[in-house]
Amino acid sequence: MNVSPSTPGTAQLRHGTLGVAMIVFFVISAASPLSVLAGGFPIGIMLGNGAGTPALLLAALGVLLCFAVGYTRLARHVAHAGGFYAFISRGLGGVWGGAAGMLAMVAYNILQVGIYGMFGAVVAGNFDALLGLQVPWWACSLAALVVVACLGYRNIDLSARLLSVMVVAEYLVILLLDAAILVSGGAHGVDFSAFTPTQVSSGNPAIGLLFCFAAFIGFEASTLYAEEAKNPQRTIPLATFIAVLLVGGFYTFSVWAMIVGSGADGIVERLQAMPDPITFLYGLSDQYVGTWLTQSIRLLFVVSLLAGLLAFHNAAARYFFATGRDGLLSPRLGRTHPRHQSPHLGSLLQSTIAAVLLLGFALAGADPVLQVFAWLSNLATLSLILLMVLTCLAVISYFRSHPEHLDSRLCCLVLPALSGLALFVIFLMALVHFDVLTGASTLISVALWSVVPLAALIGALLALRLRSTAPQRFDLLGSSPA
Repeated sequence: MNVSPSTPGTAQLRHGTLGVAMIVFFVISAASPLSVLAGGFPIGIMLGNGAGTPALLLAALGVLLCFAVGYTRLARHVAHAGGFYAFISRGLGGVWGGAAGMLAMVAYNILQVGIYGMFGAVVAGNFDALLGLQVPWWACSLAALVVVACLGYRNIDLSARLLSVMVVAEYLVILLLDAAILVSGGAHGVDFSAFTPTQVSSGNPAIGLLFCFAAFIGFEASTLYAEEAKNPQRTIPLATFIAVLLVGGFYTFSVWAMIVGSGADGIVERLQAMPDPITFLYGLSDQYVGTWLTQSIRLLFVVSLLAGLLAFHNAAARYFFATGRDGLLSPRLGRTHPRHQSPHLGSLLQSTIAAVLLLGFALAGADPVLQVFAWLSNLATLSLILLMVLTCLAVISYFRSHPEHLDSRLCCLVLPALSGLALFVIFLMALVHFDVLTGASTLISVALWSVVPLAALIGALLALRLRSTAPQRFDLLGSSPA
């Protein structure tokens, strides 16, 4: 059903464009595996439970697999570019859907800006380390923004082809390092002490678990491509499970190999002694393989961040498109490019927002990693975990309201309830420890997380306005287009 009549061809994405492999590449690119391993997990290991991190990754993987069961079950009945927004609209109603849509748009946009901060810092650092050139981080970030804006404006095929090459290269270099560590025996021999209760309970497991969940952010984007997928009823669930298992397995194996390489007993002290924990992976590469692999990892770290930027740009643009087409935002956003059939206006809006925020942080003299990345990426993670909780409730509500679609109580009711409860606990933990995650003062932390209820309130008000002005369109929010 088309909820937004418009000029023929201007409210439709390119149907039948993406297969399972391409959607998987988009999802694992959003997870930015190399950037997470090089930039995220060293800090997570240091602040969390140290060598016990791989066991927490398995726990996070288990919760997200349970979530994915209900998530993909609902995807069979709601094929829409709005992802969380569409699911929550169909399950909990238009007002909740409007709140979710605005929260998702805020989350993906600020996450994009946070990654631009990390990208700028890493590229500027490489210029300094390799060429001795002092380049402002924001200049590197803006250069990447131009590239991403051009690719996002065009059709999705080009983005998918580029991402596939980037992702394969990332996985190969890290697996090569993993193999070299394990073949050499690591620091004190290959063992599985990282999975023992002593290591798992050491340090601060709550903080470690939050970092593990943050590492998976991006896997949920599979449903955003439902309208562009070949046979979405089969493609979206398959791509989601493949992506979650691939990312979770890769992270668990690689973090365990990193701990074996450094030594489980001394890894936290080693990280604490480093002026920049992001260089931890470089040190392991130098030690176990050689500088040639380290230089490759440096380059692919940049490529990984660029791939993540492109994937999250596509996600944000599709949220603008979906909410514009449904009438929550300007209908102009709900039109696609006449040639590329891309959500080009959503893409331009996302690029504009990112440019304004980046320039604002640059003028304020913000640190690109400790402030731009740490603040915004953790705020986005908090928002997306809350959206997953609401999605679990929406799945349960939808199947209770549509018993004709209820083919399994375990998959449609029980597992969504269990995963929703677990994710809600994770959300509360993130809220309590938000100052630790961001490294910000209590006042700034409160100001940051207050964006979550504010964004949800604005979205709910937009939905209420639509209900009063166009009740028929309100009733169809999140409905699958014709």
